[in-house]
Amino acid sequence: MLAGISADYYLRLERGRNRNPSVQVLESIARVLHLNEEHFAHLLTLACEAPRRRRRRPRKQTPPPGALKLMDSLVQPAFIEDRYFDILASNSLARALSPGLAVGGNQLRDLFLDPAEQALHPQWEAVTECFIANLRQAVGNDVDDPRFIELTGELSLASPRFRQLWGRHEVRGQQGAPVRLNHPQVGELSLNRERLRIDGTDGLMLVVYHPNAGTSNADKLALLASVGLPTSNSYPQLQRTGAATDNDASR
Repeated sequence: MLAGISADYYLRLERGRNRNPSVQVLESIARVLHLNEEHFAHLLTLACEAPRRRRRRPRKQTPPPGALKLMDSLVQPAFIEDRYFDILASNSLARALSPGLAVGGNQLRDLFLDPAEQALHPQWEAVTECFIANLRQAVGNDVDDPRFIELTGELSLASPRFRQLWGRHEVRGQQGAPVRLNHPQVGELSLNRERLRIDGTDGLMLVVYHPNAGTSNADKLALLASVGLPTSNSYPQLQRTGAATDNDASR
């Protein structure tokens, strides 16, 4: 018996023969497997009984006017992303921080396929782990979304590192935490990242990078804002200490 569940019933669940376990059954399994709250929430999402219909067209989301006004009023790098890390809006300082944060960009694609973006992250391997675990949590069981199919299909074909991480099935939300960057013009930066959910949308987030006051990071960010540094995709490739490019990250 596993948490009061017969071995036969558990085997049927594991093999997909029973697709409607109760919340009580899932709670029992979660306790035995020592799942944390994020993992249990993901398990409930996967076991949701709500029918899913295949979407014929990708969903298009537009950030609410109020969120755009708030973003534009900020003096710190800020942008709006969807659950697939598509950039829907960004301010000029965000684009100066990384050209990949321009509208129409996708952070996942840049992280795995663009050497210049990889060079921006001295902790590239840890960053990619975090993004993939967050993507799996955000998508849940909505795997018929054409945008999800398009993005994961492209990255699976082009990136060994993506295939490696996706195969781990890790689930983790992105928390507010320091982000280390190696900017080609102002050097090393350590910024705090805040992700604020935008009400009335399907998972849109306002993301803000901000330094601790009175630090060299604040001075560097102010310099970046004042001198109007280029925001085109022309970053020189930088050597990252201890970080592998995607071509050799399939280990």
